[in-house]
Amino acid sequence: MKKYYPAFVDIEDQACLVVGGGTIAAEKTGSLLDCGGVVTVISPDLTGGLRDLADRGALRWFARRYEPGDVRGFRLVISATGSAEADEQVYRDAEAEGIMVNVVDVPALCRYIVPSIVRQGDLCIAISTGGKSPALAKKIRGQLEGAYGPEYAELLELLGAYRPRMKAAFPDEFETRARLWTSLVDSDLLDLLRAGRAEEARDRVESCISHSSD
Repeated sequence: MKKYYPAFVDIEDQACLVVGGGTIAAEKTGSLLDCGGVVTVISPDLTGGLRDLADRGALRWFARRYEPGDVRGFRLVISATGSAEADEQVYRDAEAEGIMVNVVDVPALCRYIVPSIVRQGDLCIAISTGGKSPALAKKIRGQLEGAYGPEYAELLELLGAYRPRMKAAFPDEFETRARLWTSLVDSDLLDLLRAGRAEEARDRVESCISHSSD
């Protein structure tokens, strides 16, 4: 049984290719753009949304069918043409060039698969069923979306803002920092943020750092 190595990939300012211009291609393109990818789309036609992005210069569009070798120079490739022949050509070309490629809904033609995502700010939870059941992944995503609300994004922003302060207060005390971060995460910060008491949550973090460094 194939097992996938889970990883989060930094594609900021990296050249990404999407082959296809339909609804699925639009979804994939949007995700790449959201993560800072520099996207090129090859397709004779585009959805209205993709065409708008092309008109605004948010992506580069080649209004034609895929041609052998088009994958050269890209770091990441997604093929969603709806044509088995075209998708297989994209896969073979990407494999020959050593480029990570995903042919949508064809696990056998994928060097990576895209998980179902729950995102709250910088919190990102990925769910994968190894391509066996997208419906189950969607169900689990819905459950997680109910459990991890926007307060988690606020908490991450708060804790991230205090990381330099914590490191400066305890520069050579890794175990102390780890203990304090754990105590903060286990405290009622989430409850305070959920109740809209952000100032009180900040005071709680300030107090924890100040009293521990006395």
